[in-house]
Amino acid sequence: MKKPVYMDYAATTPVDPAVADEMMKYLTLDGVYGNPASRTHAYGWQAEAAVEAARKQVAGLIHADPREIVWTSGATESDNLAIKGAVAGRKDAHIVTSKIEHKAVVDTCKWLEHQGTEVTWLDPAADGTISCDQVLGALKENTVLVSLMLVNNELGTINDIAAIGGELRQRGVLFHVDAAQAGGKMAIDVSSMPVDLLALSGHKVYGPKGVGALYVRRSPDVRIEAQIHGGGHERGMRSGTLPTHQIVGMGKAFALAQSGLEEEIDKLEALRKSFLAGLQSLEGVSLNGSESSRVPGIVNLSFDGVDAESLMLGLRDLAVSSGSACASATVEPSYVLRGIGLSDEQAHRALRFSLGRFTTEEEVAFASSQIVDVVSRLRAVR
Repeated sequence: MKKPVYMDYAATTPVDPAVADEMMKYLTLDGVYGNPASRTHAYGWQAEAAVEAARKQVAGLIHADPREIVWTSGATESDNLAIKGAVAGRKDAHIVTSKIEHKAVVDTCKWLEHQGTEVTWLDPAADGTISCDQVLGALKENTVLVSLMLVNNELGTINDIAAIGGELRQRGVLFHVDAAQAGGKMAIDVSSMPVDLLALSGHKVYGPKGVGALYVRRSPDVRIEAQIHGGGHERGMRSGTLPTHQIVGMGKAFALAQSGLEEEIDKLEALRKSFLAGLQSLEGVSLNGSESSRVPGIVNLSFDGVDAESLMLGLRDLAVSSGSACASATVEPSYVLRGIGLSDEQAHRALRFSLGRFTTEEEVAFASSQIVDVVSRLRAVR
């Protein structure tokens, strides 16, 4: 059976072969398999050294101090730790977030609402961005935290995190940013960007699934309450035996992303242009999100007169999605697309195409021709 062309990099990326090779050195008897917390013998020391080397690699991609990197099981846990940890013990806490955040943020904030935390839900602009004025207008005396994503996972839209963070820093409000879709796709510099907490994912950057990190700023010092207890690992913020092989894999993936960032951005921009150029013969195709403030690898399109589910069935040779992988179990239209003002009908006509490191010009050309053929055929039989 022929493999479909993979155009769902926003859901997950394949592990880079160099990452897989590195991970294998930390799994078996002839490798470094010790527990990084074992401080009494060489096996543990070697594992700890590998973990700390990877910590430096992850910190390097976002220009952080390695001591500001806390290992987690992924961006979902990082988001939970940041948000819940920031408001823990505060009965009068107020949070500001948006209606189109990743489910890891949305559901965490909804859970906190049920516990008595006040949450203000911001409506995005039609292009999926949240403005600085919106955030400032929502702040209250008891606002503890603002949580916004850097890159929207369905639209690819970029928020002006630097401007928002600068205003929040002046007001003493913590700023949490979900950067799962931004890592390896754009430059991130927390040394100059006023962000206090930033969530990262391994498997979005050609690393393994099941590992992530939370950046926790040290100056000014940010304190969050642990959500997992049992050993005081990670400076008391996240207990649990560290998975050395996964952490090493994430470190290697982030090092590769850092060394080839500009080249990869240029490649994805060229692939995006080729993909959209191949669809020019189709009428009634609209872009969802921002044309200017975006990363190049995510393209969300609506096709007039065509239901996305029918289109995906017709595109058997393409692996695409109708939205976030974390919401794929529901037949409801995307809450992100509805959040930017699309009707249910319009949202049901949208597909997300996401390109990545291993996407080729030939695959993009094939995808465009397949979409033109299937959309034209579906419209003809309406």
